[in-house]
Amino acid sequence: MELLVRYLERSSSISSVMTQDVIKEQNLRDDLRYYFMSPCEKYRARRHIPWKMGVQILKIIMITTQLVLFGLNNQLVVSYKEENTMALKHLFLKDFSGVDEDEYSVAVYTQSDVYDSLFHVLDQFSQLDRLTVGPIGYAEDEDGKLLPLVICKEYYRRGSVEPSDESYDIDAQLETDCMSHDPATSNQWRTQNSSFFDLDFYRLVDLKISFQLKGINLQTVRSRELPDCYSFYVTITFDNQCHSGMVKIFLDIDATSSACRDWKISGTAQKNTHYLLVFDGFVILVCITSAVLCTRSIVLAVRLFQRFARFFHENFNRKVCEEDQKEFLNGWYVMVIVSDLLAIVGSILKMEIQAKSLTSYDVCSIFLGTSTLLVWVGVIRYLGYFQKYNVLILTMQAAFPKVLRFCCCAGMIYLGYTFCGWIVLGPYHEKFEGLSRVAECLFSLVNGDDMFTTFAQLKDKNTLVWLFSRAYLYSFISLFIYMVLSLFIALITDAYETIKNYQKDGFPLTDLQKFLREQGDFPVMEEDSRTDAGLSSSVLCCCRRVPVNDDEILIS
Repeated sequence: MELLVRYLERSSSISSVMTQDVIKEQNLRDDLRYYFMSPCEKYRARRHIPWKMGVQILKIIMITTQLVLFGLNNQLVVSYKEENTMALKHLFLKDFSGVDEDEYSVAVYTQSDVYDSLFHVLDQFSQLDRLTVGPIGYAEDEDGKLLPLVICKEYYRRGSVEPSDESYDIDAQLETDCMSHDPATSNQWRTQNSSFFDLDFYRLVDLKISFQLKGINLQTVRSRELPDCYSFYVTITFDNQCHSGMVKIFLDIDATSSACRDWKISGTAQKNTHYLLVFDGFVILVCITSAVLCTRSIVLAVRLFQRFARFFHENFNRKVCEEDQKEFLNGWYVMVIVSDLLAIVGSILKMEIQAKSLTSYDVCSIFLGTSTLLVWVGVIRYLGYFQKYNVLILTMQAAFPKVLRFCCCAGMIYLGYTFCGWIVLGPYHEKFEGLSRVAECLFSLVNGDDMFTTFAQLKDKNTLVWLFSRAYLYSFISLFIYMVLSLFIALITDAYETIKNYQKDGFPLTDLQKFLREQGDFPVMEEDSRTDAGLSSSVLCCCRRVPVNDDEILIS
């Protein structure tokens, strides 16, 4: 009798342990199923409102609106700077045609033309307030005095050149001599500084004229915004470094904006910028909420993976394969967090710009533009829950490793052609003058752009280089268009066909999918019997995509 009681107690304890294991396994299975559900499925299963999806939709609308508002304002700023640059070139550059020649604006070829262009700049600066039609004038210092124009010439310390005798004596040490020109004393500068303008052209390297102007961007008044005040740092350079008989003239402008010190607007309603600041603050709040929710999802995924890995190790004595591990690390969440951080930084910069504390429009536009790009790309995640739209995501995931390896190999050939074209064709073709221009030219040729002009623009003064250019261009176009580009497309097409066949015939099941379907045919692996071949075979079997059918659980 006593033995019977012990047997019944032991059987009861074993049954209790088995029941707890079954419950634990079922809870893990339910949590995994819930984690990999779409937002709509989660709502139908547990009536949980998809806050994360709602925040993403709201964030898309707000960030896009913020980008459009900033873009319209940035266009006004850029157009103002560009138009002022063109106006100043017409004012200060003699015989400026309105179009820059390559890297310079004007070129002169005689000594009289150099003097005429130099004196033209000084005369125009002296009577700027009577010439310009825009709200632009001389800059003042803190004491209210006009800032002068500064002329600096750089030349060799000593030298004599006799081209007829093929002789020269040059001291390569450079010296710089400067003078200033006050607009208030414009009628005296020629007589008082005549020796300064006695130029030795064989010694002259360059001559730079620099001055500062002030301007007000009044066009923002129409959009009911406060106009910005600008400081224009103008530098006009007479470049004679080549000593080739051609002096190149450049005009460079560095414009910075700031809040005007004294202003008054009447006759129109002034837009209150506080509304925009509140809107940007709300965007930051939404992005912080989105980042917190996505971080929380990543933390939950890590914990769920640890439970799943522990269960597999305890029950089947095997590790979770690499493909199943990737399913728990959701790359979409990482991308959303990155976009949130970029949007937060961009919004802070935008608020500083509106408060006239910063003027870095370009940096702000990069942050806002990149964040908006990533936000809209993130929409694909929700389209991936539908089978007909998910084919793009699966094709990109399947083809990416092969495409990356293929691009590494093709890139070596591309770099070889880039360096070869730059060193050989650079002196004879404008599209091959720099490494970046060579890379851009070759990329356009791969896409079939400007083929004839690339062939035709090569100077045929050197027959050997002309023949080399034909062999170079024909071989590059034939290799990359007919072979490299075709193989690149074939890799993507092969991945697409594979995904289509899987969608038609069914995807291979991973260990995670078998567990979710309650299939218990997991081979138990003993630690002592593991071999390298067995391990590699297990990993290869795991590296397969998840089935994407309406009646199956979609891991995305």
